[in-house]
Amino acid sequence: MSSPTKKYSNIAIILHWLIAIGIFFMFYLGWFMEALPKEAPKSSNYDLFNLGIYSWELVKEASPRAFYFNLHKSIGLTIFALIIFRIIWRLTHRPPALLKTMKLWEKRLANVAHHGLYLLMFLIPLSGIIMSIGSKYGIKWFGIKVIPGIDDSGLRELFLEFHQIFGVLILCVLFFHIIGGLKHSFVDKDGTLRRMWFSK
Repeated sequence: MSSPTKKYSNIAIILHWLIAIGIFFMFYLGWFMEALPKEAPKSSNYDLFNLGIYSWELVKEASPRAFYFNLHKSIGLTIFALIIFRIIWRLTHRPPALLKTMKLWEKRLANVAHHGLYLLMFLIPLSGIIMSIGSKYGIKWFGIKVIPGIDDSGLRELFLEFHQIFGVLILCVLFFHIIGGLKHSFVDKDGTLRRMWFSK
């Protein structure tokens, strides 16, 4: 293991922000796709989120729900791979020690929050994968069939509930994680955010 430093490595920083952006994007995507009607005309061209910024061309026509649900699964599988890599990286590269200016209770709370985030980051996509296996559709990764579905409604409903519960929990932990980071940076002014940003 590498010796502790005052700052996170660039690999850790890239993984942190990529996964953070991915998680918030997935919440928005989940909210958007759940509001889509179940019966809608199929299309081979989708204006992503109806924003007029990017159009996604499909090889085969799909309904709006099928397109966005498959996009959710594809990005979720990609994030899951990044999370596994991040966990391996964390286990093999010692992170910088917490700031000495932090109180004991703040250090304990930070450790609990970090461990909770890692656990939930792993459980959310895992529950989503098992839920998708329980459906009749399985999982496609950007159009490539990777895991077939077994059409087990009981399994699907159970892990749908887990997926939703874990989602609510990670939002709560992320809220306190963000508030804590902002407090340390703008109230305590101890340079917490600078530790998770790239060196010049």
